[in-house]
Amino acid sequence: MTLAPLTADLSGLAERLDAALPQTQCTRCGYPDCHGYALAMATGEADINRCPPGGAEGIARLAALTGRAIAPLDPAHGVEGPRALAVIDEAWCIGCTLCIKACPVDCIVGASKLMHTVIDPLCTGCELCVPVCPVDCIAMVPVTGADTGWQAWGAAQADEARERYAFHRLRLERDRSENDERMATKARAKLADLASHSGLTDPDTLAAKRAVVEAALQRARTRRAQGPGDDET
Repeated sequence: MTLAPLTADLSGLAERLDAALPQTQCTRCGYPDCHGYALAMATGEADINRCPPGGAEGIARLAALTGRAIAPLDPAHGVEGPRALAVIDEAWCIGCTLCIKACPVDCIVGASKLMHTVIDPLCTGCELCVPVCPVDCIAMVPVTGADTGWQAWGAAQADEARERYAFHRLRLERDRSENDERMATKARAKLADLASHSGLTDPDTLAAKRAVVEAALQRARTRRAQGPGDDET
């Protein structure tokens, strides 16, 4: 579904709300990323108390921006707690790469069938790598003691996480585009080869086959244009 464009005021509010979020991209708010949650708050679709990483201070910041009343964190979306770091048990890691694909800030490094490891300073504690691990070798370890919410997470960390998430999305878009181009090249080559070896020369038949190929490619382009939030976690 295509949403109507936001007014300038709502767009500006959404940007300010996004800047006030911790940018962990954990999706616990029920939206695909922090920016999606910010848009939902700006339009009145979502309440301001759905961000566990921001905690009580985060809710107060969002309340100040929206003019809404401060409310307790909605327990349906989690609880405020110390920031945790993803730790991979290297003895059990099978190198499946699923955690690498799940990480929204590309802080897990490794290769297929090789041990993976987490770049500690870049981990946002989003926990998205945990459920995808087929051998349960990832644990979330609290690393900030009694500090929670914004006391456990600073503005500089949020800014870096936002930048890394933006790069992550661009990388996925690039990978999809390159894959589409490879598939298009293969499909056209196969069609040309089929026509050459089968003696297929009828223009209408060739046009019909090309139309099928182009329709498939257009569907791929449409899915890509919808963005990562619509086709991936």
